[in-house]
Amino acid sequence: MNDTASNAASILVTGGAGFIGSNFIPYFLAEHTGYRIINLDNLSYAGSLDNLQEVEGHPRYRFVRGDIINRELLEFLFAEYDMRGVIHFAAESHVDNSISGPDVFIKTNIEGTFTVLDVARRYWMEGPGQFKPGYETSRFHHISTDEVYGSLGETGLFTEETPYAPNSPYSASKASSDLLVRSYYHTYGMNVVTSNCSNNYGPKQHAEKLIPTIIRKALSGQPIPIYGDGRNVRDWLYVLDHCRGIDLIFHKGKSGENYNIGGGHERENLHIAVSICELLDRIIPDDADGTPSSYKRLITFVSDRPGHDRRYAIDASKITRELGWQADEDFESGLHKTVEWYLEQLSGE
Repeated sequence: MNDTASNAASILVTGGAGFIGSNFIPYFLAEHTGYRIINLDNLSYAGSLDNLQEVEGHPRYRFVRGDIINRELLEFLFAEYDMRGVIHFAAESHVDNSISGPDVFIKTNIEGTFTVLDVARRYWMEGPGQFKPGYETSRFHHISTDEVYGSLGETGLFTEETPYAPNSPYSASKASSDLLVRSYYHTYGMNVVTSNCSNNYGPKQHAEKLIPTIIRKALSGQPIPIYGDGRNVRDWLYVLDHCRGIDLIFHKGKSGENYNIGGGHERENLHIAVSICELLDRIIPDDADGTPSSYKRLITFVSDRPGHDRRYAIDASKITRELGWQADEDFESGLHKTVEWYLEQLSGE
């Protein structure tokens, strides 16, 4: 280990091989030379070390394969690396999977969050309101979702004061984890912050999610499934804009506070599918039979998901006002970058 790495403050990043975490780690290492990142990930189906090839061998980065449920492992890592912060991404996050098999969502999102939170508290604190000397600024940043707020009508935005009303086992498990983090601030005085983000998109997202699914199905000539009437609305946030927001909250957010992070780009699911098909029509026309044909012909409406929330939209004015954050990426340019990235990945298979 070189001198720079040995003098760096260690941050535990959980779930860093997943979509958002694997975008965050290279960004954070480049932005902050005073930190070493210990990435704990169990490499479930949604995580891959291929997402982190650009930091492999980095002197301030370590990967550890393991489960956030494993208290003994966490206690070892905290002591071995003298952790001074946690950025907690690790979670089961696919709503459809939470409907068919909710058990793992309860285990990972609730029990796992509790375990990481509790190990951090015991390592940093002597008792309620009493930090061990040198650990007064150690912080736990919990990454959550706007789905904890439930569903909106045609108007209105989720604020940090919106009551929780989760409608799926996934969002209920995330709401539970948010409340655990809140309780550790109010009970123990632990230095915690929580961020609730809107739908992320960008490079490295797992193939099961909406945008990668549309791209993958279109290019293989398969039906592009769209739930219900396709009019469900989501607020889309480019992943690197989210990473910058996490960075600001971790460093400058007020302890005990929640911060919403949204892209301000509301789009219907059907609009997303049409936009991607039109991009693909321009970039890689479907003319296998000699006659150009739009990928839009593949859009297929399927039975709606049980408990499908109609609309999400975030009011991000708090993080803008207090921390100076704003989303830089325009949705259309971000979508074009995302499609280009997936095309590059698929061309290499």
